[in-house]
Amino acid sequence: MKIRIKDNTVRFRLTQSEVAKLGEDGIISSFTEFVDRPFIYAIERTEEAELSAAFIENRMVLKMPEAMITEWISTDRVGFEGQAGKIKLLIEKDFVCIDNTLEDQSDNYPNPNMKC
Repeated sequence: MKIRIKDNTVRFRLTQSEVAKLGEDGIISSFTEFVDRPFIYAIERTEEAELSAAFIENRMVLKMPEAMITEWISTDRVGFEGQAGKIKLLIEKDFVCIDNTLEDQSDNYPNPNMKC
């Protein structure tokens, strides 16, 4: 799972296996190990109707409605967006990059812009 933060926008990108795990378990998380403590970021299934988010201590959680998760894993839908206070939230499937990259992309979704 990747996150990109720019000002008041937070974007999560998930690979195929991460989307499947979210669908199965209702939660997926990762972390970055800083010197004094980890920064944890997660996506959790919720019964709410809209995307929401919380940041408590060193943990950022995107709460994703169960209906969105169901649609996401069973269709070609790329992602969803929402608003949590001043924060714009985006969650997307992670596509293979068109340009060359050293990053392992074997679990990414096929890029629709690469089709002949």
